[in-house]
Amino acid sequence: MTDMKIGLLGAGGRMGTTLVRRIAATPGATLAAAAEAAGHPAVGRAAGEAGVVVGTDPRAVFDACDVAIEFSLPEATAAHAALAAAAGTAHVIGTTGLDAAQTAAVREAARRAPIVWAPNMSVGVNLLFALVERAARVLGPEYDVEIVEIHHRHKVDAPSGTALGLGRAAAQGRGVDHDSVAARGRDGHTGPRRAGDIGYAVLRGGGVPGDHTVIFAAEGERVELGHRAASRDVFADGAVRAALWTRGRPPGLYDMRDVLGLERNPSSASRSVR
Repeated sequence: MTDMKIGLLGAGGRMGTTLVRRIAATPGATLAAAAEAAGHPAVGRAAGEAGVVVGTDPRAVFDACDVAIEFSLPEATAAHAALAAAAGTAHVIGTTGLDAAQTAAVREAARRAPIVWAPNMSVGVNLLFALVERAARVLGPEYDVEIVEIHHRHKVDAPSGTALGLGRAAAQGRGVDHDSVAARGRDGHTGPRRAGDIGYAVLRGGGVPGDHTVIFAAEGERVELGHRAASRDVFADGAVRAALWTRGRPPGLYDMRDVLGLERNPSSASRSVR
């Protein structure tokens, strides 16, 4: 079987440079094209040792590859998803912070191309999503849910997409609407905790790739589930794994549970638009 030709959008960023290295280390994967925003210092330079020169035309990336991987900005991701649809090229998205319109654009693109979109590409984190959903279902509303996350000082969105994904998993396990119970910030005299809330605490500092802890707290005990990333390699490796998984897949909106073959709660609605 021939190697999967992988394109990279946002090739000059922190995740982009990590992906260049991890693609080169993965059997069955070859970096075929790379792009970055015009004016970025990476433009015109070779991406790693692959000899692929970083350009500025995302359309050329989709035309040159079997699948494109992207960790970039929400507005760019939504536009690139449309290019994936036009080319019929698979698209792996690790971008977080998309608004409703941008999310709708990704969903629409998935009608014409296979798209894997997840708030976190780490295998361990996606296992954590499944564990949190099950724990929330078993423990029930008697346990207060709080999510604590810390990331490096450069991260621009808060709470992180992963933290929100964990909160949505807990809400799914409880059978409630996440947005109606999310407490995304507390300050001042807030009064007692509202029953049923899913709370978030956000920390930023240093170079932390990402730590997440979900706390289920009751009167007599506390259950904690968590994940700590020691490097960005775990996110890149998951994204490359997702890229290889897209070979031969029909159009649809997939996530890492699909890639990893993790069971879903029968009551969960699939994100696929197949």
